[in-house]
Amino acid sequence: MPSVTHDDAPLLADLIPWSVAPLRPGRAWPTAPDAASLKARWDALLKADGPDREALFEPTRARTLYSAVGQLPGRSTGTEKLVRASGPCPEPVRVLAAPFDEQWLIPDHRLIDTARPELWRVAEERQVFVVESAEDGQGPLLLATSLLPTFRPGHIRPLFRRPGGAEPNLAPGLLDHLTARLGLSPTPLDVLAWVMATVRLGLSVPLTEDPELWSRGVDLGHRILWLMRRDGERPKLPGGRRPYVRAPLPSRPRTLDYDRDEETLQVDEGRISPVPPEAWDFEVAGVRVLEQWLTARTAEAAPGTLAAIRPATWPQTWTSELLELITVLALLAELRPRQSELTVTSAITTAELRRAGVLPVPPAARRPASVLDHQEEGPEGQFALL
Repeated sequence: MPSVTHDDAPLLADLIPWSVAPLRPGRAWPTAPDAASLKARWDALLKADGPDREALFEPTRARTLYSAVGQLPGRSTGTEKLVRASGPCPEPVRVLAAPFDEQWLIPDHRLIDTARPELWRVAEERQVFVVESAEDGQGPLLLATSLLPTFRPGHIRPLFRRPGGAEPNLAPGLLDHLTARLGLSPTPLDVLAWVMATVRLGLSVPLTEDPELWSRGVDLGHRILWLMRRDGERPKLPGGRRPYVRAPLPSRPRTLDYDRDEETLQVDEGRISPVPPEAWDFEVAGVRVLEQWLTARTAEAAPGTLAAIRPATWPQTWTSELLELITVLALLAELRPRQSELTVTSAITTAELRRAGVLPVPPAARRPASVLDHQEEGPEGQFALL
């Protein structure tokens, strides 16, 4: 049978219908590559009074020291206005602050212009957030993460509509239709793995009724998901190709360069090699991932701002994270030829899904589910009516 064409394939927006617009943090200082800096920034904010506290906070139209907002779902933070707030910093949480860049965030609704509470309600260990990362083909079209994404990509599509891996965010009837056509029993994570392996420009996703092809695509997609989510066993390159620190990184690195012939990443006088060109050239939406990651940890912040509070020296944990990031990017780059070679035949087309009643999806499938199983505190200690 001929391979499925772009026009025949269903859209990602129909297969994983509920999506949420990206968060808008509004200010950079509540996010940092290390948690200790965030606690020091919070303390500095609360020690300041009057105009000094306001200047440090960096108010916007959406958030000022006088904003009254409720808690983020699942977070026990204060809800009094920040102008009179006191107490310790809310415990920072791990987030995806940029493509492949895991950082820390103070999870306080008063600090975030548009926090998207519907995402916080379903953020837990079994969740997978699919992020529309690029439309031009410069790098992966989709990212997947177990952490809440806080940067400005395209839409965010949670795999599950409720906590605990309940109610997959898939077109109603899609799993049953795939089971009948494939003679297999795909899980929601299998469907996502297939999506990650086969998604095309325009965010269309060709489907197949060929069980052998499906299994190959799912295996490839699970490998992509494992590398992107980085949960469980840590990825490693084969011996001889693993990056090592050849010369220690300086305490306050400022310059970055790459020697393509020597496959060496140079951070001031520090040296890491081998760093494959494929890892150095890895881009998302036209931005080189390694450069963006390092810039987030080396760029100077304006003096007197909360963002200027940062580690005095380069932490050893950052070096470990950098070595793992190089490994992940190199391994993902190796998978691209296999993705390109995955020609989808025996297509399940959009027209077929319409005849089966899978499409169009009902409007309710594009809206968040009601997931409240506890009371959430609203502004100034009142209960939120949700």
